[in-house]
Amino acid sequence: MSGPIHDPNLYTHRDVVRIERALISVSDKTGLLELAAALADSGVEIVSTGSTAKTIADAGFPVTEVSQVTGFPESLDGRVKTLHPAVHAGILADLRLESHKAQLDELGIRAFQLVVVNLYPFRETVASGAESSAVIEQIDIGGPALVRASAKNHANVAIAVSPSSYAGIIESLPAGTTFESRRALAAEAFAHTAAYDTAVAAWFADTTTDGEAVDTAGLGDAVTIEGTRSATLRYGENSHQPAALYVRENGAGIAQATQLHGKEMSYNNYVDADAAVRAAFDFSEPAVAIIKHANPCGIAVAQPTDDDAIAGAHARAHACDPVSAFGGVIAANRTVTRAMAEGVAEIFTEVLVAPDFEPEALEILQIKKNLRLLKLPAGFRRDETEIRQISGGFLAQKPDGFDGFSSVKWQRVAGKHVDDATLADLEFAWKACRSVKSNAILLASDGASVGVGMGQVNRVDSCHLAVTRAGDRAAGSVAASDAFFPFADGLQVLIDAGVTAVVQPGGSVRDAEVIEAAQAAGVTMYFTGERHFFH
Repeated sequence: MSGPIHDPNLYTHRDVVRIERALISVSDKTGLLELAAALADSGVEIVSTGSTAKTIADAGFPVTEVSQVTGFPESLDGRVKTLHPAVHAGILADLRLESHKAQLDELGIRAFQLVVVNLYPFRETVASGAESSAVIEQIDIGGPALVRASAKNHANVAIAVSPSSYAGIIESLPAGTTFESRRALAAEAFAHTAAYDTAVAAWFADTTTDGEAVDTAGLGDAVTIEGTRSATLRYGENSHQPAALYVRENGAGIAQATQLHGKEMSYNNYVDADAAVRAAFDFSEPAVAIIKHANPCGIAVAQPTDDDAIAGAHARAHACDPVSAFGGVIAANRTVTRAMAEGVAEIFTEVLVAPDFEPEALEILQIKKNLRLLKLPAGFRRDETEIRQISGGFLAQKPDGFDGFSSVKWQRVAGKHVDDATLADLEFAWKACRSVKSNAILLASDGASVGVGMGQVNRVDSCHLAVTRAGDRAAGSVAASDAFFPFADGLQVLIDAGVTAVVQPGGSVRDAEVIEAAQAAGVTMYFTGERHFFH
């Protein structure tokens, strides 16, 4: 159904709009009284609803109940408050048109120049585990209608959907809001309602009529990706590519990290920092990962002999490939200590990201003016669904992880039982190789990578690369392969280098040949039954 058609010649220019009347209805009361005080001081009439009106009145500011405007009481337990022509005509009237002005006069309706609305806490109610009936009551109806009406009529009305917008509104009170500011607020408002509707739709798609979760593995029939631009970056992967950072409202990942020091983050910094965090947080014990171009050049976990656990993990991770670690990105899954900071300060590093930093560590690291220090948000977590764009659409999958991991499930197919230390290294190598781009081969010893072969188009080349990078350290190490050996040739490269035990998924049509090669060399081999491709 099409809307009314207007002759553009009938419009008059209306850039600055003085705020004389405001409608306020907010769930989040943050900053409400400061805004109400400023509006009252400027002689703005405040119209409000329910608890918002009570909060304003209790603070001593004049306020008109919306029921006095509509001549109709709030009803149905608050489900109907603002859904009335006396409200919406005052918001939607385009006062650039003389005909709209005349109709308002004829109807005895006064226009609003400011609408302040934030919506019922639907997401928070879902996250609290509330019952279905309680969640449904948090589906806002009047709020989105007010927001969309105001945003549509931004030529005449300023719409604020977040307390973060109040300061700009207050600053504009003496002179009025500009068209440019109202249009920017309208864009934010439409994004706000779109995200809200997406959350509601997702809840319906993912729950049954009783509010129980639907068994869809979290991948529904429709996916909407939304975020708010947090930063405009200098450029993307290369200097000719524009780029920006967008954050999800309820995210708690690298995008929400707080930068404590250093130059502004680049596109590549964010990509590598995310890869580093992904690798370090695969481990429950203190761990450090060093990343270069989204690939690990060193991963290690703390050992019982370490005087400082996280510093020891960093030292071993760095020792894997010191040349590649130059200019790398480091992630720690524990607070960065003074001892770790002293080790990092000796090496040119682009980014160091961690849950926190000791004060002494910050003092040491902040001397390096270009080193970017990121503190992860409280409750850091990986996203429940991974999205990757392809031309014409995108792919979605559940993350690859190690929930419920246990090597007890592995099948020993060659060689003798290994001792506890060797088994611990195999477990470490298996987890660490997940962070290596396929084809992935990782050699490990004493809880640290000693050689990494990544991103090759065949597994034999990855084996050669891992062995070459490890050098003499290959002898006596263990190896992990992210997928099966299609032939025995790749395994033979590892055997010839002195690898003593190997863990791999198995599943090749030539598994018998691979097992026979391991058996002949006296190398212990385990099959995991699952792979860890990373593209």
